[in-house]
Formats: sequence, structure tokens, C-alpha cells
Amino acid sequence: MLRTDRVSKEFRGRRGTPPVLAVRDASITAEPGRFVAIVGESGSGKSTLARILLDLIPASAGSVTIDGQDLARMGRADRMRFRRTVQAVLQDPAGSLNPRKRVEQTIGEVVRLHGIAKGRAAVRDAVVEALSLVGMDPPERYLDRFPHELSGGQRQRVLIARAIVLRPRIIVADEAVSALDASVKAGVLRVMADLKDRLDVGYVFITHDLPVVRKVADYVYVMKSGEIVEEGETDEVFAAPSHPYTRTLLAAALEPV
Repeated sequence: MLRTDRVSKEFRGRRGTPPVLAVRDASITAEPGRFVAIVGESGSGKSTLARILLDLIPASAGSVTIDGQDLARMGRADRMRFRRTVQAVLQDPAGSLNPRKRVEQTIGEVVRLHGIAKGRAAVRDAVVEALSLVGMDPPERYLDRFPHELSGGQRQRVLIARAIVLRPRIIVADEAVSALDASVKAGVLRVMADLKDRLDVGYVFITHDLPVVRKVADYVYVMKSGEIVEEGETDEVFAAPSHPYTRTLLAAALEPV
């Protein structure tokens, strides 16, 4: 279980300006097999909270724990285990993939770094299996391709494959489908839902896309100005939002929710 307890993050302001409190007293819980969404407009603190969850930036206050163990107190070995347990899928696949590395290299280097498999054949088998899990069939067709030879949806699937090759328990997906066309987005979301069922992986899904949240999320947190202003089971929040900000988000959705 991945949990934040009253986490806050303050960034120093530029010279002569006050500090910026990007996240304030945020408490969330994610666990395997559960699809948790964090929604809010741009600047609400969603991505900052995602980076704290991934241990990419430290919290200014509060704690982040995995199965009760505080990330701030982890040693090197525990931190490596955390990296395998909690993985990321980010918004821009083109920016997240090395343009000079083929698909097999991109995923294979993660396998080698974490000791998932040893030897060229075993590493290749792990890469092939990961690509198959995300629906890139036949996977051998994609092994030697560079990112520019893939479509946007295929690049995003490669990112998901790179994450799930480590068999993580939680994936933090920050606006992972927002840049995709509707039909491609639907396909990637189906892959994510299938992995939840097949591998029991859990998600922290960062997005502003409320129709998507209603379709895929089990539980939703609503963020405004760095604070979580509402949370609950997705159907309940969408059917009877209690906070004015949530009602405003629902009213402003481009699609019926």
C-alpha cells in the first residue's frame, strides 16, 4: 500500500517573492488492483503530488510510506525495491523515450538494471512478454524500432511495457493519455484496465479528463490549489458532488459525465 499522510510541498519563490505552496496536507492511498484518480485543473498540484509519490522530489512536510515504511528513511537497497514496486508512466512518450535507442534496448536496460533476467536471450524474452502484455503483437515486430518509427499510442504502450516489465504493484500515470486521439486513448485505457485485472497492478491516475475518470477509476480525489477538497468512490462523487469546485469541474466537462 502506497500512502501519503498530510504531505505538503513548498517551492522557494524567486528573489523578492514569497514561497509557493504547491501541495497542502494531502493524504491519499493507493493499493494493488485499485484504480485511483486525482483530478483537478492545471496548477492544482496534481503533478507535484505525483512526483512526491514517485520519490522524485521530497515533501516539505508529512510522509510517504510503502507498506508502512517511510520513504525518507529508506536505505539504498530499500529504495531500489521501491523503484521496482512503484513505477511511472508520463504524459509525453516522445520525451520519455531515448530517440537513439530501439524498443528492445529501452525496455531491456531496465530488466538488466533491476536484475529481472540475465543473459541476452532471457532479457529479450522478458521484453517480448512485456510488449505482448500491452497488446503490441507480434512483439518481435517492434523490438528493433526507434521511437520515431512508432505512433503516439504505440510509444505510450512501450512506456507501459517498460513499467510493467518490473511487475510493479503501483503505477503512477501522470496525464498518460491526455495527448492521444480518442480512439487511441480508448485502446491504451483498455490495456491499463487489463493489466489491473491480470497482474493486480494498482494505478494513481493523474488527469483533468473527467469522462475518462468516470469510466476507469474506482476512487477519486479532487484537488484545488494544492488541497484535496473532496474524495470518494467515483460513482458517488460524480452522482452527488459535495464541494462547489467538484460541481464546477463536472459542469465544465467537454463530454457528458
